[in-house]
Amino acid sequence: MPVDLASPHAVKPLSPNALRAIVRDLAERPEEWIHRVRLAHADRWYERLVAADDHEVWLISWLPGQSTGFHDHGGARGAFTVALGELEELALAGPDHGLTVRRLASGAHRAFGPQYLHDVRNTSTGPAVTLHAYSPPLSTMSRYELRAGGLVRTAVEGPEQW
Repeated sequence: MPVDLASPHAVKPLSPNALRAIVRDLAERPEEWIHRVRLAHADRWYERLVAADDHEVWLISWLPGQSTGFHDHGGARGAFTVALGELEELALAGPDHGLTVRRLASGAHRAFGPQYLHDVRNTSTGPAVTLHAYSPPLSTMSRYELRAGGLVRTAVEGPEQW
């Protein structure tokens, strides 16, 4: 459900840069989260660490070969940092620029606005751990397939599927 920013009780979403600072700062304090990390062979493992009115923070582990598939964040702004290991991010940079592939080594940060779509994957030979922040907290996510004509929405998920 979209946030009504005109309401006197609405919480203003945090900026992508503010979210980047949250995950960057938390990554520098592994004693607060490292003991929670689990490695799961079937799917990525994840746990929500923070659930505030204006944002949430997730801890995710990735084994080699695991990926998100292309997805959006339901209109939320976001940021993530690679706390351990290395990942790859695929994003469409717009109709004139095609697919962008980024290698994200440990310490790398990404921040994005509400319309961002990407696929994050572990193409390395070892595990990885990331911290993600979203504002407002995620309420839906759409899944997409990359086809010859571009991305096509294939599903919409709510919190009950995470």
